[in-house]
Amino acid sequence: MAGKLDELDFNQEISKNKLLKTLKKEARAIHIVDIMKASNFLREDASFMPPKERDDYIARFTKAFFTRIKDIKDDQSDYTGVVNPVKLSEFLKVQDEMSQKSRNNDEKCFHRIARVVSTYTAFVKEESIHPVGTRFPGGFTLKLVDGVYLCPVKDKQIDTPSALCRFCVSVQDKSV
Repeated sequence: MAGKLDELDFNQEISKNKLLKTLKKEARAIHIVDIMKASNFLREDASFMPPKERDDYIARFTKAFFTRIKDIKDDQSDYTGVVNPVKLSEFLKVQDEMSQKSRNNDEKCFHRIARVVSTYTAFVKEESIHPVGTRFPGGFTLKLVDGVYLCPVKDKQIDTPSALCRFCVSVQDKSV
């Protein structure tokens, strides 16, 4: 049994339950100090944003990190199905590349937490990587309508190499 995401065997089928067990181990290694450091990075990263949007962004993502880490630790669900190991491997590679470019420990903590949370969200839960309500430039938000995640920027970001959009279940919000 893989103890870490990097120890998964991507040459074989990976069940959602196996991935969840691995994510639980990773989530248990994330402490409040790590979340505080990630929050510091968010504050620094959002320094260019208008104050109201910046404060909402920082609060939303910090809360999402707390909530999702707890969700992962507490998740007792039995998930059916498997994840695509090639797609998961590519997803983790993109995240590792972003983490390696970290300028400081706060940013590295952010990427470490984001990696666990987004893997859980995208591959186990099959939900949008960004939390519902996330604001994007222009005042647009990610919405959940009739079980479909509508993203206002999906089409614009889908080919961005560092963006995780191509792995996300959300679809372009056609009203934007």
